[in-house]
Amino acid sequence: MKKRLLISTDNFLPRWDGIARVLLEIIPRLSRDYDITVVAPKFPGTAPSFKGVKIVRIPLSGMQFGDYPPAKFERKRIEGIVNENDVVFNQTIGPIGISTILAAKKHKIPVVSYIHSIEWELFSKALKRFRKTVYHATRLIARCCYNRCSLLIIPSEDVARVLKENKIKTKTMVVHLGTDVAKFIPPIDRKKAKRSIGINPRYIVIGFCGRIGREKDILTLYSAFTKLSAFYSNIILLIVGSGLKETEEALLRHKNIVLTGSKDNVVPYLQAMDIYVLPSLTETTSISTLEAMACGLAVVVTPVGYVRHYIQEGKNGLFFPKRNSAILARKINDLLKSEKLRQRLGNAARKTVVKLFNWDKTFKGIEKALGEARIPKS
Repeated sequence: MKKRLLISTDNFLPRWDGIARVLLEIIPRLSRDYDITVVAPKFPGTAPSFKGVKIVRIPLSGMQFGDYPPAKFERKRIEGIVNENDVVFNQTIGPIGISTILAAKKHKIPVVSYIHSIEWELFSKALKRFRKTVYHATRLIARCCYNRCSLLIIPSEDVARVLKENKIKTKTMVVHLGTDVAKFIPPIDRKKAKRSIGINPRYIVIGFCGRIGREKDILTLYSAFTKLSAFYSNIILLIVGSGLKETEEALLRHKNIVLTGSKDNVVPYLQAMDIYVLPSLTETTSISTLEAMACGLAVVVTPVGYVRHYIQEGKNGLFFPKRNSAILARKINDLLKSEKLRQRLGNAARKTVVKLFNWDKTFKGIEKALGEARIPKS
């Protein structure tokens, strides 16, 4: 008889982000061995279904934090769902994640949490006001919740250090996230890839794929692009994603910026790019960067989270300091001037992902963690 697994998450399809991409990969695999229930927010749009998987949707609260609309706190309802399962696999610290962890602790059900982000850094950087207050409050909440878990899955040893520094004592297990290298592949013909999404192949495409939130710092990329566009007439900035309206409006003022909105399949857009930029202020792994690298793109990134370990300057990518549009423009300019440099870095980037970031390894690590989960001591 299969064990009953509850996956709790404060983000899920149809709202795209790194967590949604991870769950899209692992739910079908986990369903072979578990009877799965997913409890997630009821975001607007059409969400996919998974064979044999029950999905419970929690209504949104009506509030907005940056580009994120949280779910309501429905602790009693979630407690009832938790009590019907044998083990919990939690993804986030939000209304659903908090309610799930507390209910699991009450009913002595083991909880494995994947640390997709350092929440106190992410939430505080995503807001325009009250950043210090949110930083300290979120850190306290995260400490309270994560210390009630049985096991924490982390994407890198760096995260273990951060958790320890913030008095989170639960046992950790490192499981690197992966990328589907059979799906995310370089284009056979990049010019045709550009035509397929409506871009003139004579343009060099600089791109980004992901949510348009404050912590992603797209405006630094915008600033670097405007500097470069004063010297180059044949460049386009392609942004695949959606988010803050104020940022989207600023981007659309430039005639050579293409904003596509969120896409279920980002592969055709990555294959149309020549250069990929990650300007984020905080990340753990950055799945979008791994996907770009798998597509053979030269990447220019901020040295955040695990990114600073799998990127090697000048070998498989380039770094620039956070919020520094001048240096970002200089690094992009080096790539614009040299197709050979773009190809060399892109080829090395692809090899890095194929060698180190494999979904089969990720799944085996998660499966092992769930199998080893025990009820935490009081």
